[in-house]
Amino acid sequence: MGYTSEETRPLMGSRNGNIGASKNNNAVNMSGGGPRRRMAPSQQQSFSQQQYYASGAMEDFTKQSDRRTILSKCCNSVNKFVCARPSVDQTTEYYEDTFNDEPWECTFGTSDQDGIWVNCGDKVGQIMSSMVWVLISYSVVTIALLAHNQNLPNSIAMAYATICALALASHCKTMFTDPGSIPREAVPRAILFKQGITTHAMCSHCQTYKPPNSHHCRICNRCISRMDHHCPWMNNCVGATNFKHFILFLCYTWIGCAFALVLFSLNYFFCTSEECQFDIILIQLVRVMTLLCIGTLLFVSSMIMNVTYGIMTGVGTIDRLKKKANNTVFESDEEPIALKDIFGIQGYWTWALPIDPIFEDFDRVMGYSIPQRLLREKQRDDFKGSMV
Repeated sequence: MGYTSEETRPLMGSRNGNIGASKNNNAVNMSGGGPRRRMAPSQQQSFSQQQYYASGAMEDFTKQSDRRTILSKCCNSVNKFVCARPSVDQTTEYYEDTFNDEPWECTFGTSDQDGIWVNCGDKVGQIMSSMVWVLISYSVVTIALLAHNQNLPNSIAMAYATICALALASHCKTMFTDPGSIPREAVPRAILFKQGITTHAMCSHCQTYKPPNSHHCRICNRCISRMDHHCPWMNNCVGATNFKHFILFLCYTWIGCAFALVLFSLNYFFCTSEECQFDIILIQLVRVMTLLCIGTLLFVSSMIMNVTYGIMTGVGTIDRLKKKANNTVFESDEEPIALKDIFGIQGYWTWALPIDPIFEDFDRVMGYSIPQRLLREKQRDDFKGSMV
């Protein structure tokens, strides 16, 4: 039994229409001379789809590349970076000690018994730290008045106020956070004894163990772990536990000053049209703020360079001054400070917020151990071993 060319088109799976037909459109048979058998419906559909894909009339979606837009790819990359965490040693088992051994006294001071860390003995520091709030508040009011007089968009004023709010929050955290005071019960880390170090420094003022890179602050009257310097603008020392907040304050202050100068240059100094009308009082406020921003920008830039140098070399401000006095600056063997030892091992999104960091190894960052914590760790290990 033969088939016409019209009948052979779906059977042959061809889109040309003449393949398998004779030149004179007569009935055709298979190459073996026998009748051509019809395929099953499922086989016929599968064969037709293969021929359809091979013909190039339809794209094979299994071989397509990523069809997401550039914005989607950027958002996905940012999401992965923000939610990611700094790498930690995977061969070590970590746990979080949630026991609160801080004093419960509602008192202000810098001693072990004070529940709220505040340096009350330095009157100059109190004045200078208060000036920071006054100056930043003055800048926010000036920008708000510019927006109120329709010289600036409200969104720009809100963005500047947000930057100032983050700067003030970082200032509060730096001023009211214990910078890393060494308690009286502090003991050297066990790893030091394993390394053969049996002699340890003691503070002649506090009569406590003095870890490496720590210094005694005569203003706070405490030994501070990894102390960089005592900042009168913060009315506090800058140490291991508030170093992150200090860096954030410098960064947000620098951004705020640069942002304000750009706004003034675009909306005040280069405004030559007749519609630019400023109030006399507002002009004086802007001029004073411009001088303050320039001076602050220069000072904060030098501080950021100083902090960056300390992170890259591992040498704090006090140690660097001592090395300069002894002409041993280039003989230091300190290692750079890892960023996770400053900003913690939480997600990267926490690095830009003035919240307390969680360190990978608190004893290693601080340079000492506490017998109470070591006892809790031993009890934990014993309990875990009994459960196995």
